[in-house]
Amino acid sequence: MAKSNKAKTKEKELSVKIRQLTIDDFDAVVTMQLAAFPEMKPWKKEQWEQTVTTFPEGQMGVLLNDVLVASSSSILLNFDEFSINHSWAEITGNGTMSTHNPLGDTLYSIEIMVDPAYRNMKLARRLYEARKKLAREMNLKRIVLGGRLPNYHTVADKMNIREYVQHVMDKKLFDPVLTTQLSNGFVLKRIIKDYLPGDAESCGYATFMEWVNLDYQAEGEQVLNPYVRVCAVQYRMRLVNSFDEFARYCEYFIDVAADYKSDFVLFPEMITMQLLSFLPNQRPGQAVRQLADFTGQYIDFFREMAIRYNTNIIAGSHFSVEDDNELYNISFLFRRDGSFDKQYKLHITPHEKKWWGVKPGEKVAVFDTDCGKIAISICYDIEFPELARIATSKGAQIIFVPFNTDDRRSYNRVRYCAQARAIENQIYVVLAGCVGNLPQVDNLDIQYAQSAILTPSDVEFHRDAIAAEAEAGDETLIYQDLDMQLLKRNRVAGSVRTWLDRRNDLYRILYFEDDQEKIL
Repeated sequence: MAKSNKAKTKEKELSVKIRQLTIDDFDAVVTMQLAAFPEMKPWKKEQWEQTVTTFPEGQMGVLLNDVLVASSSSILLNFDEFSINHSWAEITGNGTMSTHNPLGDTLYSIEIMVDPAYRNMKLARRLYEARKKLAREMNLKRIVLGGRLPNYHTVADKMNIREYVQHVMDKKLFDPVLTTQLSNGFVLKRIIKDYLPGDAESCGYATFMEWVNLDYQAEGEQVLNPYVRVCAVQYRMRLVNSFDEFARYCEYFIDVAADYKSDFVLFPEMITMQLLSFLPNQRPGQAVRQLADFTGQYIDFFREMAIRYNTNIIAGSHFSVEDDNELYNISFLFRRDGSFDKQYKLHITPHEKKWWGVKPGEKVAVFDTDCGKIAISICYDIEFPELARIATSKGAQIIFVPFNTDDRRSYNRVRYCAQARAIENQIYVVLAGCVGNLPQVDNLDIQYAQSAILTPSDVEFHRDAIAAEAEAGDETLIYQDLDMQLLKRNRVAGSVRTWLDRRNDLYRILYFEDDQEKIL
């Protein structure tokens, strides 16, 4: 007996996912617009490119088995700046999205649509939920929209717009847009006349709808302090006789940083190489693998320190052997709540390959902390601008750079590139390096450093874009309060806008993460 259509449907593997839309989705979006709104003009190419470039997070699509079947577009506004009876043209700057304000407190829905062939699958609900999630993550006050009334024209000769809306709210009539919005928690605030004068189905009318974010916190009520205090330890490499002796030196600086009420403490790269000074002398490749035996003690010690001293610690970097028996250079973040994460070094220097056989990591990680999102770029990695772009696109506002350089020339490569990353991405960059020497450890004889806390280069920031700087060669620490709100303001109203003004129409970054191709 032949299987029923229902049985065949169950056999099919359905995959539904939501992702950000890109410039390359233009043709698919226009095709869907023509099917969903045949009487309305679709996006122009330049409008779509401007929208996606201006606020990529607000452009979402639903893919069913990798086919785009629904989409939504939004911008950010300070809604109080607009008139009560606004039009779509006013709210969007005549479709240019020039009204978008990255510091706005309101997510405004420009459009939402579902391919007619895929309706009745609750795809719009997925988009509404995704928008609510975005509003919560961005701490927005609300989501508002001007909703079309596509069924009104069928009864316009029998009732006025207020009667029609009331009938829909009373469930006496069905409207595909208003009914959906009401079922997704939106509240009717008013009716707008001439919202889209060319919308014959709605007779030019729209309903002004609002969803309020109950998790919203006004600026004065923010849990996160707008100021984050960071500390960089310029650490002297010296001979030690045990792990406990190494730990005592580290705890001293953590204690001092805690006295200054630092939110983050950064140690230099390869700080645990000191441990080789009391271990049997072996060939470099074998010697450095001995450090893996201390990984458990290293993690336990710094976790305890982060909790005891109530600070987040980027514990330099440590060589560790993973399950694949390969050697990696890893920087650990120990949070003050006891949790920890790690960033693998992604670019391995010729020296590390030759002497130690270090293998590269595969992912740019961005970490959530109680002071916002951060990233870690281990020494050589800061010399590759794409990594900082990726980290910033994921929300990182501070990049911590543990480094280890032997002379001023190699230090300058790290320092100048770190300063460039701060300017390019309008972020803060914190560097901490080693000084001193380890005469009994091969291939790590001398270290040179001038640790620094760097900023974008603009009027609001410190002169020379240097918030704090250590004396070259001295064992010490530096600390500074960083204004996180200033970064946001600078991106919008700075003398230049090196983050927002990127020519995404001319060039983009293609990278791979978790076996997926991504475009920035």
